[in-house]
Amino acid sequence: MNLRLSPAIMTAALLGGALGGCAGIRPPETAALATPNTNAPTSEDGWRHEAQVWGERYNANTGDPQAAVRYAQALRQTGQRAQAVTVLEQASLKSPKNMELLGAYGRALADVGSYQQALDVLGRAHTPERPDWRILSAQGAVLDQMGRHQDAQHYYEAALKIVPDEPTVLSNLGLSYALSKDLPRAEATLKRATAGAHVDPRVRQNLALVVGLQGRFAEAESIARADLPLEEASANVAYLREMLAQQSDALNRDHARRGADARRG
Repeated sequence: MNLRLSPAIMTAALLGGALGGCAGIRPPETAALATPNTNAPTSEDGWRHEAQVWGERYNANTGDPQAAVRYAQALRQTGQRAQAVTVLEQASLKSPKNMELLGAYGRALADVGSYQQALDVLGRAHTPERPDWRILSAQGAVLDQMGRHQDAQHYYEAALKIVPDEPTVLSNLGLSYALSKDLPRAEATLKRATAGAHVDPRVRQNLALVVGLQGRFAEAESIARADLPLEEASANVAYLREMLAQQSDALNRDHARRGADARRG
């Protein structure tokens, strides 16, 4: 059963697939792979302008790795994910050893569900001698998308050896534990992710969801209220409670049906 919550709690890391037959959590997304864009737009119109500016630069020189990465980022932000893959694929053919470009290409492939190809490309985006924690986290996220949660966790742990207590990696690791049906460990890891002074609100919403999945709805609502209006936080938790109740009813009916079938047999 998929869990559908309000936009504020529908973070990139949540919603979608199944978590042990109960309310749904989608595997973590790949972390940012390119050099952070400190001047990134904050609105859809801004991203459209960014796509136009960098698209013109890319079209003038399709071999420019920076233009390809920035153009593809803007395309992804405006929902043009397949086109972003095409841009990065063409650029990577011209610059096959550009690590930043390969990282962006691998993430774009994961966005469109080409997980095995994404893993292959990400594997070329850094080396064992010079590992990149962002790439390690991205590889873990792709493995989670493929259902290989234990393998994913090894990558997150490797990333944390480079950047201990990095919130984005801890958030991905926490969600990976949740997907592995280890909710207490997921909660502990997400609490570590939210311990810093400057916490991404999405990470805190991930923690609220994992706490709610364990039936501690009042606590989940309290966590959610740190970033959401009271009414929205309450509505999210109420919806989560309803979904879990429906899931429990469905499981009880299934068990009753199986018991009746066994008695008849």
